[in-house]
Amino acid sequence: MKGIYFINEHITLTGCTAEESISLQQESIKKFIENQNIEIVKLNPYQLNEYYTNPHALLYDLKMEKKQLDCLVHYSPQAMEDYIYTYPAKWLILKSFFKEVIAVENQIDRNIQNVI
Repeated sequence: MKGIYFINEHITLTGCTAEESISLQQESIKKFIENQNIEIVKLNPYQLNEYYTNPHALLYDLKMEKKQLDCLVHYSPQAMEDYIYTYPAKWLILKSFFKEVIAVENQIDRNIQNVI
């Protein structure tokens, strides 16, 4: 399975500092990616990180590469909500490049519920 992941560097998750929020997102997403055997695709060779922090840049690179991928992984709906509500049409286009959009936080919650 091939995918891309997104880290929102501008949100603070409940009870966390900005740095802790970024770290929490990275750790959770990387663990999920490893467990699901997702191969991270780097569309832009000049990209500094293996993940995206700007949905506009991600959409641009996807359009340039004309690639369909298996998944877009992000931490939570909160990580994408500003983009979704500000640019709903662009969000629909961005989503169309992926078979599924996965919020890792929801996956963690499901695993906890299955254990209980």
